[in-house]
Amino acid sequence: MNKTLHQIGLLAGSAITAVSLVACGGGGGGSGTGTTPTTTAGTLSVALTDAPACGFDAVNVTVNKVRVNASASASDTDAGWTDITLNPARKINLLNLTNGVLDSLGQTALPAGHYSQLRLVLDANANTVVPTGGTEQPLTTPSAIQSGIKLNNEFDVAAGQQVDLVLDFNACKSVVTQGNGRYLLKPVVKVVPTAAVGISGVVATTLLGSHVTVSAQQNGVVIGSTVPNATTGEFFLSHLATGNYDVVITADGHAAGVVGAVPVAASGSTVLSTATAPLDLPVSTMGSIAGTVTLPANATEAAYVSAKQTFAAGPTVTVKYAGADISTGAYTIANLPIAAPQYAAYSATLPLTFAAATTVLPGAGKYRVEAAGTGYTTKAIDLVDISTGNATKVDFTLTP
Repeated sequence: MNKTLHQIGLLAGSAITAVSLVACGGGGGGSGTGTTPTTTAGTLSVALTDAPACGFDAVNVTVNKVRVNASASASDTDAGWTDITLNPARKINLLNLTNGVLDSLGQTALPAGHYSQLRLVLDANANTVVPTGGTEQPLTTPSAIQSGIKLNNEFDVAAGQQVDLVLDFNACKSVVTQGNGRYLLKPVVKVVPTAAVGISGVVATTLLGSHVTVSAQQNGVVIGSTVPNATTGEFFLSHLATGNYDVVITADGHAAGVVGAVPVAASGSTVLSTATAPLDLPVSTMGSIAGTVTLPANATEAAYVSAKQTFAAGPTVTVKYAGADISTGAYTIANLPIAAPQYAAYSATLPLTFAAATTVLPGAGKYRVEAAGTGYTTKAIDLVDISTGNATKVDFTLTP
């Protein structure tokens, strides 16, 4: 993916039009009951993007179609569906879709009106993963999603106008281990703003062999993430809604870096660093946190465990997170820095000035560990200390 950020911006911009509807939240809302579309048509265009995956060299999904319906209650066999069909079905490596790159899934004419259902349909038998340094393995697709991944998004189509939707397929949270080297697809897909705006910058090329990840967070929740260009170190956290974000940079063998309260406007991108003054991270010894997450009997949801730190005069951020094995509940958050994170408050004047966050809470080498899952009450354990050795029995029991 040897593209400059300028080229990436052009690619993303070419996939959407100036009349796009910002699709986060439905572009007009509605009760969800659906209104009968008029006979005058507009156009729907859909593209796919991705955040980086945890521990995989490839995450391949094979897309059959995108389906839309005006009725919120329509089943997959009811009338009223309009499909964007990919013929032949397209195998897409999600890890190629970082730094704002989009893969267009096509477009279709739609009668003007309000649409309450949006589904992404995958081929049930043609999805695979490649673990880091491993070989391609099948990715089991549960029968419950074979009629289509239901996306929480409603949108309006106006006569003579085009609606552009961007689907962010979170590969990291969508692939969970299932024991004995097996992998299960638990899709986490959201509709994100179509505008290719966000936060850009450059990390030092000396970090690029260390699994660098850059994320945009709000209140410790990861909103978007990416990996830098493998040659230049450039990154682009794209398709972010307007607002302020804390940017977290991690790399194996290094302390974390945090830039607080980075603004994102409705156009352009906020620049954090340049090739002449890239973001760099000091060396750190690393540790890990491991344990099990116990869910109620017959639970089908995946659980995720996050290692967080809070600044005394700044944000709470997630340094790293990992999914629990859906069969055994086992998890490991590896390569957590023991050294204090580096912190800089955002400034439009570059380069940013970082300093070790000596007042960070719970403290260098100490983390607040949270376990969460859809439909379950989040549980937390404070002051998990890895400064003198790995923490291996950080266990949770989640309840609805």
